[in-house]
Amino acid sequence: MFTFELPEIGEGVVEGEIVRWLVAEGDQISADQPLCEVMTDKATVEISVPKGGRVVSLHGTPGDIIAVHAPLAELYDAAAAAAPVGPAEATAAAPPATTAAPPATTSAPPRTAASQPAPPQARAAPVTNGVSKTLATPAVRSYARDLEVDIHQVPGSGKGGRITRSDLDAFAAAPPARAPMAQTAVEQAAVEQAAVEQAAVEQAAVDQAAVAPAALPAPAAPLRGDERIRIIGLRRKIAEKMLESYRTVPHFTYVDEIDATALVALRAELKPLAAAQGVSLTFMPFIMKALCKVFMEFPTVNAVMDEAAHELVVRGEVNIGVATDTPAGLYVPVVRNVRSKSILELARETADLTERTRAGKVALSELQGGTFTITSVGNIGGRFATPIINHPEVAILGVNQIHDRPVVRHGEIVARKMMYLSPSFDHRVIDGAVAARFVAALKIVLEQPASLLLELR
Repeated sequence: MFTFELPEIGEGVVEGEIVRWLVAEGDQISADQPLCEVMTDKATVEISVPKGGRVVSLHGTPGDIIAVHAPLAELYDAAAAAAPVGPAEATAAAPPATTAAPPATTSAPPRTAASQPAPPQARAAPVTNGVSKTLATPAVRSYARDLEVDIHQVPGSGKGGRITRSDLDAFAAAPPARAPMAQTAVEQAAVEQAAVEQAAVEQAAVDQAAVAPAALPAPAAPLRGDERIRIIGLRRKIAEKMLESYRTVPHFTYVDEIDATALVALRAELKPLAAAQGVSLTFMPFIMKALCKVFMEFPTVNAVMDEAAHELVVRGEVNIGVATDTPAGLYVPVVRNVRSKSILELARETADLTERTRAGKVALSELQGGTFTITSVGNIGGRFATPIINHPEVAILGVNQIHDRPVVRHGEIVARKMMYLSPSFDHRVIDGAVAARFVAALKIVLEQPASLLLELR
């Protein structure tokens, strides 16, 4: 029997969430075959087994959080079990002999589970202070109760004597004789002590429930047509991260309107040139370069918070995350070293990152290390939104729909391409006046995008 544990997925990762099992109990799998999908830090990875065998049991269901090095599955390798062993191994594996052999008779009595050999590689439960400790997961214990099997009588074939579902199935199929077995004084005392302790625990739980208020309201009565959807995987990661950000950061949003007519015209002029090089030119690279220019005057906006040290870390690089809507949920891949790249390079890299993100092929490292985030819903519609900061960053820029609107220019009403910017800021480190001046400076650059040519070297 081989217990496969959740391996180390990445540096600093201590746990992962089971998103989907790719095998089922009873399946025969081969080495390096994917076992399940596990999510951590918004990246979903396939976990493969190093050796093959029959899947005896799986630990956890989709949505469960599994710690690194915790058991994921129990595998039984029939080929390894059938391999020849030496005299020492054979002696160790042989079941213990009974103290007295029954007299021979002409007709042998039917075999019982007590007289049958233990399952392959079965181990005795470890003993602590003279009392046997049964190793089994909560799911296996629940399964034992469903089968009405005393789990303490079942020999475990898992790692360290851990009991698996297959052990319970084998035990239930051939239950031991019902004749009572004599107990030693030590065993009897241990059983009585365990019963006393269990009764104390149950009474304490009753007492606490009587005085403690309900932590959560009772669920609403089900109505016809209701459907309960368990929030797991990426959706839960998003919920946890948004809740952390909203609880930690005092948000405030500052909204301003810019005249994007010149920006639209410049992009329209350069778009065919970019297409000739196989690049789809959007507004995003222009906004990224404009931010780089404004960050030079407002460096504290391109920063992250070190909550443990209560320090603001002003970043020397500009790594901009681009909020990307995918079939699986919202991801934020990061475009690195924006300051050192041209508009064409940024357009190519942004398109590549977002395409691979939507296809589920983005690497975990490409979702980390951001210093500022842009979220755009302009292609969907709406005038403006109040985005939530991608903590531990201290600001996020909301880019919204460009729309035609009549405005007054030099005393005349003219049609212009107007767009709202709606950035949110961390009010602990960025004051309202600083935010207003930051947006005003960004507005000047975007309304005169040709000024970005002055930054070329």
